[in-house]
Amino acid sequence: MTRQDASSSVQTPVRYVLPEAPERHYDEVTSYTYVHNLGHSNHLARHFGKPETTIVGAELYMVLSRGFRPRRAPDLLIAFDVDPELYFEQNGYVVSDQGKPPDFVLEVGSPSTGWVDTHDKREEYAELGIREYWRFDHDGKSHGTLLAGDRLVDGNYQPMPIADLGDGVLQGQSDVLGLWLRWYDGELLWIDPQTGEHIATFDSEREARLAAEAQVQVAEAQIQLAEAAQRAAEARVGELEDELRRRER
Repeated sequence: MTRQDASSSVQTPVRYVLPEAPERHYDEVTSYTYVHNLGHSNHLARHFGKPETTIVGAELYMVLSRGFRPRRAPDLLIAFDVDPELYFEQNGYVVSDQGKPPDFVLEVGSPSTGWVDTHDKREEYAELGIREYWRFDHDGKSHGTLLAGDRLVDGNYQPMPIADLGDGVLQGQSDVLGLWLRWYDGELLWIDPQTGEHIATFDSEREARLAAEAQVQVAEAQIQLAEAAQRAAEARVGELEDELRRRER
C-alpha cells in the first residue's frame, strides 16, 4: 500500500501500526511468571542468533493482513527469516507484510484463557498457517493438560506426541525450533537435544564464565608453583656447584 508524494512521483510506503494489546486480566500474567520473568525469551533469542532475521516476541497483536481486526497477542511468538524491525515498527506481526506466518506460537494457561487457548486459538492459528502451536500449563487446570503441541498438517493441527519421562516429567519435540519442550515441576524448560541440557541462560553462562576464570586461576597458580620449583632447583644446583668448586681447591 502506498501514498503519492505531493511534490514528486516517488511512491513511499504507508506506515501501518497495530494498536496496543489491551491490558491483561490479573490472572493472565502467567506468561510473565513462567516465560518472560525467567528470561526465556532472551535465552531463546540468544540461542537462535541471527537477530536481523529472527523474531522472538510476545504480547503484541498478530493479524493476517492490514485491515484485519486484531484479536490475538500470543504469549510467545517465534519467526525465522523475517523482518524484526518491521515487527516492532508495526507494533505486531502482519503476516502479509512479513511474507510468511510465524513458525511457532506458545500460549501459557490461565483460568480466564484456558478454553480460548485450547479451542478458538487453535483453529485461528491453523488458519494463519502457524507451523507449530504449543500450550503450557503449570498445573493443568486451565488447559486440562500440562504440555501440548500441535503440528500443522494439510492446513489442520495434528497433536504431537508428549513423552512421559517419569517422575512427572513430560517432554515434546519442536521440529521448527530444534528443541525439546519439557514440563518439569511446574516449569517450562527448553532442552537442546544435542547436549541434553537446557539452552544457555544468563545464570549458566555466568557459572561457565566463573568456572573458566577459576580454571585460569588454577593454571596460573600451577605455573607459578612450577616456576618457583624451577628457581629453587636452579638455586640448589648453584649451591652444589659452589660446594664442588670449594672441595676441588
